[in-house]
Amino acid sequence: MKKQFTVFVICFFLASGIFGQTEQIPTPQWRPVYHFTPEKNWTNDPNGPIYLNGTFHMYNQQNPFENKWGHMSWGHATSKDLIHWIHYPIAMPETIEKDTTWRFSGCAVLDKNNTSGLCKNDSCLVAIYTADQPNLKKESQYVAYSNDGGMTFTNYENNPVIDLHKKDFRDPNVSWNEDLKKWLMVVALPKENQVQFYSSDNLIKWDLLGEFGPAGIRKGIWECPSFIQLSVEGQPNKKKWVLMNSFGGSGKPVMQYFIGDFNGKTFINDNPPDKILYVDYGDCLYAGIPWNNIPDNKNLFIAWMVPPAQQTYPWRGQMSIPRNLSLVETKEGIRLVQQPAALIENNLDQYSGKQVKEFKNIKISNGEKPIEENSIVKGNSYWIDAELVATAGSTTGFKIAAKKDKNNKIISATEIGYNSLKHQWYVDRSHSGSHVNNIKQENRLQTIDEQVNPGKIRIKILFDKSSLEVFFGNGEKVLTTYIFPDEDSDNLMLFANDGTVNLKSLKIWNLSEIIPGITGN
Repeated sequence: MKKQFTVFVICFFLASGIFGQTEQIPTPQWRPVYHFTPEKNWTNDPNGPIYLNGTFHMYNQQNPFENKWGHMSWGHATSKDLIHWIHYPIAMPETIEKDTTWRFSGCAVLDKNNTSGLCKNDSCLVAIYTADQPNLKKESQYVAYSNDGGMTFTNYENNPVIDLHKKDFRDPNVSWNEDLKKWLMVVALPKENQVQFYSSDNLIKWDLLGEFGPAGIRKGIWECPSFIQLSVEGQPNKKKWVLMNSFGGSGKPVMQYFIGDFNGKTFINDNPPDKILYVDYGDCLYAGIPWNNIPDNKNLFIAWMVPPAQQTYPWRGQMSIPRNLSLVETKEGIRLVQQPAALIENNLDQYSGKQVKEFKNIKISNGEKPIEENSIVKGNSYWIDAELVATAGSTTGFKIAAKKDKNNKIISATEIGYNSLKHQWYVDRSHSGSHVNNIKQENRLQTIDEQVNPGKIRIKILFDKSSLEVFFGNGEKVLTTYIFPDEDSDNLMLFANDGTVNLKSLKIWNLSEIIPGITGN
């Protein structure tokens, strides 16, 4: 999210109170435990996620001084398991030596062969990022390098490495392209709704290859592009390129993607230019990029969850759960599929301290039923994997963070389910509690149109204090959002309207005992 993006940033953030925030009331009840948050202060885009010597490094846009956007620098944290994070001092602070330079978004690569000539060891990281110089009204691409395992970075002395003398030109994402035998960069021309492709032998001198766009969502701005190649499931020899970018200007943060091929110069879209494919159907996922240098060419993706108007303290903003990406062949064409990172999902029993509950064959008709009355959901930080069988024409699903009155009646809850009459997945926050007023009216009910067999409804719900990510089906559709439960809003209900539902299987992991992170040296 960048300073020059006047329409979206200023209007959205002023409306939400982010720039004008004065309250400093601690809100530990809403701090996620298995999603990344900074220890304190503002965070936005993930930057330079990279795997190095058995450790996941993640840098992030961070304000070192305040709990609001500004003074953009690169924060730094590491993890062995993508759950427990060690937080380190700022890796790349803003500079004011010659002129104010903010370190905007970018990437990091492992330059093990010292193509840049800047490296002293085979664990040398080179960061390519956007330098924003607000006084000069200019953005250009800079290089910095680290010879101490990514703890600190030194700016390349002959920066910038790409300079179009433009006010809006940002967010380079770089990876090694085996076909070109060169480094390949994709970078955004925000107002033109385009991306440019550059290649380089040495990460310093870059040659323009081609451009793509406008296409998909237009008339706002494009930011934070990424470009990865994935195999189609069941067809290992069939590979496609996925171009993703974030879009601002539609009234809420949006990420879109394109499927196609790369001809060595530019991207060739498989779909018509006006076809829109959403990465996420919620109201907060933005600036997502893949990790670099993951072993065995596996893929991993993480994004920023843009905070709504509700204030949190002493931190502001968080990241999504890391996700594995894949492609599937559908009747509409090849489409993106997302699942929570297997590294996390395969170890849920360990993270939950074996606080796991399983339920099978629970039936209800035109009503609701508590799923679990004990401590496993009382921490409001859990993970659900469920399969439902419902009658045609019914609406069914779960009510989470539900609050009951003295008569044991539900008075507030967030509803997640499938409406088989309308053929819609949905998340309804219209009655989520007293803090619903900090959610835009038009975003309280969020829907995804999709024809689903009610005889097999699959849902994964990742609820973490205030963040909510729902993976529908086999991950073909994902919806990411926030809720801010009131005190004692910690009940979980199964419901069915206009029919019957059989909860065929349900597994809940209590993750509320996870200790989120520690401070490093």
